[in-house]
Amino acid sequence: MTLDYLIIGAGPAGLQLAALLERDGRDYLVLEAGTAPGTFFTTYPRHRTLISINKVWTGCEDPEFNLRADWNSLLSDDPSLLFKHYSRRYFPQADDLVRYLADFASRLHLRIRYGTRVSRVAFGDGLFDVDGITARRVVVATGVSELYVPPIPGAGLAERYDTVSVRPEDFTNQRVLIIGKGNSAFETADALLETAAVIHIAGPHSIRLAWQTHYVGHLRAVNNNFLDTYQLKSQNAVLDGTVERIERRPGGGLRIDLRYARTVEQPRRLEYDRIILATGFRFDASIFDDSARPRLAVDDRFPEQTSAFESVNVPGLYFAGTLTQQRDFKRSTNGFIHGFRYGVRALHRILGVRHHGTPWPSSRVEASPEGIADAVIARVNRTSGLWQQFAVLADVVLADGSYLEEVPVAFLRDGGLGPDVFAFVTTLEYGPGHDTVDPFDITVPRIAENDAAAAHEAAYLHPVVRVYRGAEVVAEHHLAENLENHWDLPAVHREPLSRFVKGVLADA
Repeated sequence: MTLDYLIIGAGPAGLQLAALLERDGRDYLVLEAGTAPGTFFTTYPRHRTLISINKVWTGCEDPEFNLRADWNSLLSDDPSLLFKHYSRRYFPQADDLVRYLADFASRLHLRIRYGTRVSRVAFGDGLFDVDGITARRVVVATGVSELYVPPIPGAGLAERYDTVSVRPEDFTNQRVLIIGKGNSAFETADALLETAAVIHIAGPHSIRLAWQTHYVGHLRAVNNNFLDTYQLKSQNAVLDGTVERIERRPGGGLRIDLRYARTVEQPRRLEYDRIILATGFRFDASIFDDSARPRLAVDDRFPEQTSAFESVNVPGLYFAGTLTQQRDFKRSTNGFIHGFRYGVRALHRILGVRHHGTPWPSSRVEASPEGIADAVIARVNRTSGLWQQFAVLADVVLADGSYLEEVPVAFLRDGGLGPDVFAFVTTLEYGPGHDTVDPFDITVPRIAENDAAAAHEAAYLHPVVRVYRGAEVVAEHHLAENLENHWDLPAVHREPLSRFVKGVLADA
C-alpha cells in the first residue's frame, strides 16, 4: 500500500497538517519517535517557561482577531481546542503546551504511529521509502532537533544547553561563560543570577532586541533581566566577540581566547569555572540517504525550499513548521507556532491545488472599487494570518471578484495561481528600516497617525495593497498606520483605497 502523505514528526506542525488532512479525508500517516505528541516541549525550553504569549482577554469576541494574541493554539473548528482553556498565564508553562498537543491529537483522531523513530528516507521511481513504508509525498515536520555546535576548537569541553544542569545551586559562586546571544542563552543566564558569582554572555554580533526588530526570535523582554545586571555593574557582562579557542586551565576550570569585535587587538584570555553552549539548533538531515538528501541553506541549518515549501532538489519532499523559516529567516514568523500554523495551512492548500485538483478556497466580493476596498478593509481589521505572517502571506483579490485568503506572496509571484494573474494583493508590513528605529525615542521623526498622504513612509505595521500582473508589481498603495491598528476611517483609509482601486481598474 502506498500512502499519499507520510508526515515525520508529531510536533505542532505535524499535528496541524494532520488535522487538515484528516478534515479533508486525505490518505496520510504521522510517524513520531516519542510516546506522545510534542516531545520537544517535554525538554525545551530548559527552564520551562514559554516565550509564546497567551493573551486571553482582548476585549473582542471575534475568534479570528483573538488569534493575534494567542501564539500557542493550532487551527481547528473546535473552540475547545484553544490554548486559553489550558493556561491563563501570559507566558505559559511548557508542560501546558504538551498537555494541549496531546488533547489536540486525541480529540481530532489523528492517525499517528508513536514510538517510531525514522532511520532512513530513500527516493526512487517517484516514490519514497521510509523504513519500508511507501509514500508519494513526505512532509518533514521534525523541527530543528539537533543542537548547533559552533566550530570552536575545544568546544567539546563546554557543557551544552540541552544537557546542562538547570539547578541554580549547582553554579553557586562560580564564574560562568555562556556562548550565544539568543533567548536560550539569556534564559540560562537569568536562571543563574542568584547563585553564580560572574556570568558573561559572548557572541560575535551585538544583541538584537525583539521589541526593535519585530522578529520574535531575537531577545525577548521576558529573558532580558540580565541586561540590568550588566549595565548596573553586578559583575555580569555581555561580550561582543568571537571565542577562538577553549582549553582546560591548569588547576581546574577552563579558559578561552576571545577576539573582541570591532577591534584589532590581540585575543584576550579569560578564565571560567563553567562554559555553556547555547548557540541554537539545526535540522538533523541524518535520516536521508543520498537519493533523498535535501540541499541545505543558512549555514546548513535548514533545508532549502521553494515557495511551495518543497525541497529544491528532491521533488515531493515537503517541509512544515519551524523548518520553513528558511523562507523568511529572521524576517517573519515561520519559525514559531503562531506563524507556521498559517504556513502549514498554506502548504495544505498548495498540496490540494497541485495533487487533488482543489482550487484555493475563495469567496466572492463585488468586483467594483467600493466592493474590493470594503472587503480589504474588513479583512485587515480582523485577520490573524496576515498579522502574524507579516510580508509573507497575502490576501488576493482577482479581477473577477474572487477573494483568496493567506496566499504566500512568493508562491503567487512564482506563478502558483497562474502565470498571468491580475490581482490586488494585500499584506501587513513594517516599513523599510523599521528595525533600525528606536520605538521609544520620541525625538525620531514620526509619520503623523492617520496621515494618508505619507502612509508609504510609515515604519510601523500597516496594510499595503499591491497590484500584480504576473510576477510584476504595477501599482502600490499604503494605508496609514494607526495606534490601535484600526484601518477603517472613511477619509483616511477607505476612500483613498477605493480611489486607488478605481484608478487601477480604469487602466486595466
